[in-house]
Amino acid sequence: MKRRSAIKTDLFAAETRREKLDRLGDPLAEIGTHIDFGALAAAVDAVAPRPVSPQGGRPPFPTETMVRILVLKRLYNLSDEAMEYQLLDRMSYQRFCGLVNSASIPDRTTIWTFENRIGEAGAQALFDGVSAQLLARGYIARGGQIIDATLVPAPKQHFNKDDKAQLEQAAMPADWKPAKRRQKDLDATWTKKHGKSHHGYKLSVNSNGRYKVIRKLVTDTASTHDSRHFDAVLDPGNTGWEVCADKGYPSAEREATLKAGGYRNHIQRKGARNHPLSECQQRRNRRIAKTRARVEHVFGAMEQMGGKLIRTIGRARASFAMTLMAAYYNLKRLVYLQRAGVARPLSSRTVATRLPRGSVSSMRWPASL
Repeated sequence: MKRRSAIKTDLFAAETRREKLDRLGDPLAEIGTHIDFGALAAAVDAVAPRPVSPQGGRPPFPTETMVRILVLKRLYNLSDEAMEYQLLDRMSYQRFCGLVNSASIPDRTTIWTFENRIGEAGAQALFDGVSAQLLARGYIARGGQIIDATLVPAPKQHFNKDDKAQLEQAAMPADWKPAKRRQKDLDATWTKKHGKSHHGYKLSVNSNGRYKVIRKLVTDTASTHDSRHFDAVLDPGNTGWEVCADKGYPSAEREATLKAGGYRNHIQRKGARNHPLSECQQRRNRRIAKTRARVEHVFGAMEQMGGKLIRTIGRARASFAMTLMAAYYNLKRLVYLQRAGVARPLSSRTVATRLPRGSVSSMRWPASL
């Protein structure tokens, strides 16, 4: 007697699986619902137009398709080779990128070429594009601003004593072949934090307290002090007056600048030798820490996206990767806010909004937020 089996062949099996995937809830389909990738592609094409070959040849893949591929690559921490394999193998990836019925799939070289084409300007365009969609849905910068920086590790470089001596004099070792030079990151630097050495780069961000969205960012090497980027990431358009930061940012000059700008200084105090913090200052630091900790949620979410480690060579590629990291965090945050129903239709309530230089203007804003 032939044994029965639950495996049954069906010409429409793929369609059945797609329908079940929709019922279970495809997170990629949800991203496609809430994010206007056409607008993001247009922003990228504005700063890095698609190449046109007068001699013909294979036309490039649509920019929107490639932007979607970069989103998948960053969200799931995939290499170009792994991304090519997943596009060939996974139905959900093909559907998200609009490649279900395509006979051709972007390979690893195509993905690498696209990243090099758009560069840092394209990454910034994606970040600005996501920020514009946040603003269009009503998620303006409000609730004060939290400024902080995080170390982004990069592959460690190993040099012998002679190589170090030559590099310190801005000279390239003569025995380095071109292939070796391309694999040596001479831009990443070392720094110490909590007694441990770290090698790589630094990402400074401004996150608003209300929605935990990155509003402004600056990239640099790891050895640059956090406070150097304070003024660059300060957001004058935030509707809140509070500016929160940790003990690495206080200075008399900065306090005077914030006061002159009409801000409320919520930067934690730092004790000095023979001048410890008073009990009042320590209580103040603890109060600020409860709000400032929200920016750590931003960095924690980046870790959950596959970690902050970048496997690139040079500062330009590192800035590209860190900017995309922030852009895709905001993208995920926008999807969450939309799914959670935070946005509501505007009511007739009018609230005062903080503008640069302490001026005040009126705008319409949801009464329930």
